[in-house]
Amino acid sequence: MRPRLVIMLKEPRAGRVKTRLGRDIGTIPATWWFRHQSARLLRRLADPRWDMVLALAPDTAIASRAFPAHLPRVPQGPGDLGARMARLLRLPHPGPVCLVGGDIPGLMPHHVARAFHLARAHDAVFGPATDGGFWLAGLRHPSRSPARLFENVRWSTPHALADTLATLGKHRTALADTLSDVDSAADL
Repeated sequence: MRPRLVIMLKEPRAGRVKTRLGRDIGTIPATWWFRHQSARLLRRLADPRWDMVLALAPDTAIASRAFPAHLPRVPQGPGDLGARMARLLRLPHPGPVCLVGGDIPGLMPHHVARAFHLARAHDAVFGPATDGGFWLAGLRHPSRSPARLFENVRWSTPHALADTLATLGKHRTALADTLSDVDSAADL
């Protein structure tokens, strides 16, 4: 039973990805950065210790040639970020599942391996981000996740991780390494 790493990505189209970054550096440079960052991340995280699945938005992006053809793809589906993340973490899989985004330049295989190690001994694992959010969410038994996972989370605020942890109640959680994501020019 190999763990599953789900990578949430948007199709790299100008004005639809990294919009906050685009306000700082321009739409085309932000799209270019995201496209190349995502490609580097996918190459770097390919590892025989886990299976990788791409979760793409919009749903029509599952047919996009912007992503490697050999990787399985699923649509993110409708809803806010929390609804999409909860749905992706609950996709049928017998073992631990971790979910990451494509905008974490410092993310390396050893960070993912550590998160999966923590997930084996805890109900949930999160990778804190320096801005108060998180770069990774993982569950040991996806079918046993809390029904209210990611509800009432103040996304894109310094409270996102604390709000998410509050939805877990008495589930045993662990925190992995703290990393930075890129939302603005200052983050670059």
